[in-house]
Amino acid sequence: MLSLKPHLRQSVVLPVILAGLIGEIAFEIYAWLISPLLFGVILQPSNLVIAITAKLTGGQISHVLAFPIHFAIGSLGFGLFVYVMRLALPARTWLAGFVAGFVLWFIAQGMLAPFIGRSFMMDFGTYTQSSFIGHVGMTVLMSYLMERFLSSFEAKLATASA
Repeated sequence: MLSLKPHLRQSVVLPVILAGLIGEIAFEIYAWLISPLLFGVILQPSNLVIAITAKLTGGQISHVLAFPIHFAIGSLGFGLFVYVMRLALPARTWLAGFVAGFVLWFIAQGMLAPFIGRSFMMDFGTYTQSSFIGHVGMTVLMSYLMERFLSSFEAKLATASA
């Protein structure tokens, strides 16, 4: 496990979780409300979760189960991935967010979509274009929020130890 002191671990974990949750909520708002207005498509990544589960297990899961699975992956997994990108690209908040979003978008549309039988990048249609905006927008927001939350925690730790 991490060898960080408990207060230092908390000062990293909580900002990552909060930024991930807020970013995923923003993604869902975009997917269900804004994407249909801009692109004419509702993004439903729970369909990807359903298809991957069916391909790997032969079993079928419902949207009621697939939605929270994707939400957890989006908030915790993507939040952690954004944090890793921030470590790889220190002091480049926006770039780290963009790179994370680009990579996650490519994995979803360029690797997972073909895995479940769809075309590569789903032929770069409106769904893929909207997915790009959603993934990059979400991770840029996460990276920005992490910057703010981490700075706030560091400032609180500095004043608490002074």
